[in-house]
Amino acid sequence: CYSPGQINDASANFKMADDVSVLRKAMEGLGTTEKKLVDVLTQRSNAQRLLISDAYQKATGRALIDDLKSDTGGDFEDVLVALVTPPDVYDCREIISAIKGAGTTESVLTEMFASRTNKQIVAFSAAYLAGKRRNLTQLLPLWPDKILCYASSNGKRDESTKVDAAKAKADAKILYEAGEKKWGTDESKFVDILCHSSVPQLRQTMVEYKSISKKSLQESIEGEMSGNLEDLLVAIVKCAKSTPTYLAERLFKGMKGPGTTESILTRIIVSRSELDLLDIRADYKKLFGTSLYSALTSEVSGDYGECLKRLCGGED
Repeated sequence: CYSPGQINDASANFKMADDVSVLRKAMEGLGTTEKKLVDVLTQRSNAQRLLISDAYQKATGRALIDDLKSDTGGDFEDVLVALVTPPDVYDCREIISAIKGAGTTESVLTEMFASRTNKQIVAFSAAYLAGKRRNLTQLLPLWPDKILCYASSNGKRDESTKVDAAKAKADAKILYEAGEKKWGTDESKFVDILCHSSVPQLRQTMVEYKSISKKSLQESIEGEMSGNLEDLLVAIVKCAKSTPTYLAERLFKGMKGPGTTESILTRIIVSRSELDLLDIRADYKKLFGTSLYSALTSEVSGDYGECLKRLCGGED
């Protein structure tokens, strides 16, 4: 099987025909053998699961995702469906789910736009266009802080690795004069710099900002703004520092207090399982004094819990 948290498109034990056979037997007849579904789908890379899905449809004439939906339910169904969905389509569906209906789940949109790269944003925007035949930006104005959505959804962040020290000082001054130094806040300046600067450049701007303001950029945003825009800009600052740390905090909040927000756990663990889940695990242990695996063991159970723990990979 592949190592969770690392990109790996070839499981050493991957035999597509065998996997299709196991999945068919697990769902045909009376009852469903959930353990077999977990064994196969959590131990393959996303690319392999998509190959399995294609082979399953050719062998049965049915879509794997449809059979999973009809044979399972609840959070277990959600995580299995997520596992057999292409990453760009999955991100797109999470955004649609957050926007549709009465009210908007701003925290989901914040997480998605703050933690995704240009490439990922462009990919899920294209998936939305392909599925809905309209641009994602046509729907985003329904979100109160639409200006940030436009900036983020276009995938226009500078991707240069070079740092311009002079520009960092200039941008820090612009931010200081747009916030701490004036009555009221010019939010558009914050949006422009935070959404378009490269990550290394933004990190240097944060350093310069603190030397001018004597406060961190995050502290200034929290003091000058409120509501959804504050949450969005703080998330961007946190992700500029470390996306795995930000997502570790999101996982902790998803399990903190009475009840568990399973959708947060599913989205982050599935979408990051081949990217930076090992880093998220390390940061979780560092921040909260317990391993992510132990936290999952305490908070989620049954087939759903087993699925997440398999994806997590083990104790730290």
